[in-house]
Amino acid sequence: MGQTETFYYDNKIVRNFGVATALWGAVGLTVGLIVALQLIWPQLNFSLPYTTFGRIRPLHTNAAIFAFVGNGIFMGVYYSLQRLLKARMFSDTLSAIHFWGWQLIIVAAAVTLPLGITSSHEYAELEWPIDIAIALVWVVFGINMFGTILKRRENHLYVAIWFYIATWVTVTMLHIFNNLEIPVHFMKSIPVFAGVQDALVQWWYGHNAVAFFLTTPYLGLMYYFMPKAANRPVYSYKLSIIHFWALIFIYIWAGPHHLLYTSLPGWAQALGTTFSLMLIAPSWGGMLNGLLTLRGAWDKVRQDPVLKFMVVAVTAYGMSTLEGPIMSIKSVNAISHYTDWTIAHVHIGTLGWNGMLTFGILYWLWPRLYNTGLYSQKLANTHFWLGTLGILFYAIPIYWAGWTQSMMWKLFGPDGILVYTNFLETVTQILPMYRLRALGGTIYVVGVFIMIYNLIKTAKAGSLVENVEASSGPREVHTSTKGEYWHKWIEKRPVQMLVAAAVLVAIGGLIEIFPVMLIDNNVPKISSVKPYTPLELEGRDIYIREGCVGCHSQMIRPFRSETERYGEYSKSGEFVYDRPFLWGSKRTGPDLHRVGDKYPNSWHYNHMIDPTTMSPGSIMPPYPWLKDDEINTKYTAAKIKVLQSLNTPYPNGYADRAVEDLKAQALGIAEDLKKNGVEKEGLENKEIVALIAYLQRLGTDIKPKQSVGLQ
Repeated sequence: MGQTETFYYDNKIVRNFGVATALWGAVGLTVGLIVALQLIWPQLNFSLPYTTFGRIRPLHTNAAIFAFVGNGIFMGVYYSLQRLLKARMFSDTLSAIHFWGWQLIIVAAAVTLPLGITSSHEYAELEWPIDIAIALVWVVFGINMFGTILKRRENHLYVAIWFYIATWVTVTMLHIFNNLEIPVHFMKSIPVFAGVQDALVQWWYGHNAVAFFLTTPYLGLMYYFMPKAANRPVYSYKLSIIHFWALIFIYIWAGPHHLLYTSLPGWAQALGTTFSLMLIAPSWGGMLNGLLTLRGAWDKVRQDPVLKFMVVAVTAYGMSTLEGPIMSIKSVNAISHYTDWTIAHVHIGTLGWNGMLTFGILYWLWPRLYNTGLYSQKLANTHFWLGTLGILFYAIPIYWAGWTQSMMWKLFGPDGILVYTNFLETVTQILPMYRLRALGGTIYVVGVFIMIYNLIKTAKAGSLVENVEASSGPREVHTSTKGEYWHKWIEKRPVQMLVAAAVLVAIGGLIEIFPVMLIDNNVPKISSVKPYTPLELEGRDIYIREGCVGCHSQMIRPFRSETERYGEYSKSGEFVYDRPFLWGSKRTGPDLHRVGDKYPNSWHYNHMIDPTTMSPGSIMPPYPWLKDDEINTKYTAAKIKVLQSLNTPYPNGYADRAVEDLKAQALGIAEDLKKNGVEKEGLENKEIVALIAYLQRLGTDIKPKQSVGLQ
């Protein structure tokens, strides 16, 4: 027997991440509430470039995912990992670098996204310097985590640690592949992949960001904190094994279900649907393992707000992981995609699963960090009911809105003509649901501020125990595996577990990604599809900067309702020069893939400056600065050169005359606007002209079928 060692757990780093979790949670959720209110009262966009829906919606999603949930992950991991391994974190310095580095990344996101600096990839909007910073900080976290695992005093790796390991290795792979891009300048890059390729890689990342950032690490936290709070062992060790290995293997394949009925090849769509349906089994296995851990503790659940939060969280996890696979069935997806149904589904996961579990962990941790009792159980219970009611008031109206949208979009009259030919009719019909959604969001956010008050008062009543004394004997190393259960072998070998997890997630990833490299040769070429002109290219970047993709899709699916409304369905060959792809995931406004040549230039001008002049009752924000701000041509030549390096067929030396061509095309549009009553000096130099050029180009490379109207 070795001599007992005394060491100290680091509570300070846990406290720091906990404070950041609560702070950024309040910020991210408040921004989300503002976004919801903007859809009811467009004047809350304030006619300012930095506060429009298109710019602050990605601020909300990034703050909720990477600031709120991200800090929550690190808070829980740093607390549980030390105690499960009976070891202080590998390096206090690395812990500090990780904490401050992550907060600086969040601040960088909070600055750049409202400025319109975005890559336009959903959940991955940050530009290349910040992407590099994320990678470096993530590596610091990995070194700190694996260093702690290797110096552990506990031989066995508990189930929570399996999920932490899988999270780290998979997020690393996802982040690298989805951010393969070539810089144009310090805050602008062009992705390596285009069109269909870019869409598949993005949603391989996007779905698995949900899987391996919002799910697997939180499952690890569930496996640690729920048994601790209930003072009960995990219901089934064998079920946790099945849950873990099946989940990480199956999840990675499911990304293409976000692209059903699009121009993505059919085999990829079928793959996404098949594996999504298979996900039900391991997901519900994990949910049941969590809930059944509380067997015999239901009296405590009724009394303890911590367990109440956790029960709702795990239930929300089960509901969202059943709904997701159901929505991946093509017949269901035909109804749900591009509607608010998807928004409701996502928020059951974020508000319910991530939010409620985070709140429960904070309430459990804070008295232990500060060596005191929770300031107010009554306030915690109040927060629980506000959170639960807030979710219901948020989700139910938005489900209803989604179903209403889909029915109105697809409704034909007895004469075979679309009943709602004006898209705006389908928007104004659901405004009452949007008001209820905002009410639910308000209730939920009020609960968060009550929690922050409760935690502050708890901290003031005690004092932070920065270093917790612990003792343990040295780790016993067993070399014999005779008669040992097979999984016990890998549980004692973190390097082998890391490799096994990496291989499992790589199998699905590579089978999806390698064919992407070959899609370029398989996409039917359309000879009439040409690269964007320099002016259209600049207009496209303005469209991206303003976040128009957050409300408008550019993908007409092969449904009669869509081809009647918008025109000919979209072909994969039309997107070969689209970097990044802009298919979108939600329609708050009409699809724009065939908007080119539908309206005169003056219509687009007036619609962008004041949407209600062209579409009375529109909830789209105005963009008055576009008529005043000049087109930035400083980097036009550099963009052309980067695109040429990616095989975009501009003529040799074209970059040198690109700006000249840009000015000539802009002058033509400006003269047409003046003929139609737009009085503005120097209009040919303004951003509005570039945006009009891009919009008028959309869908015109092939001869589209005439649509019934887009307003």
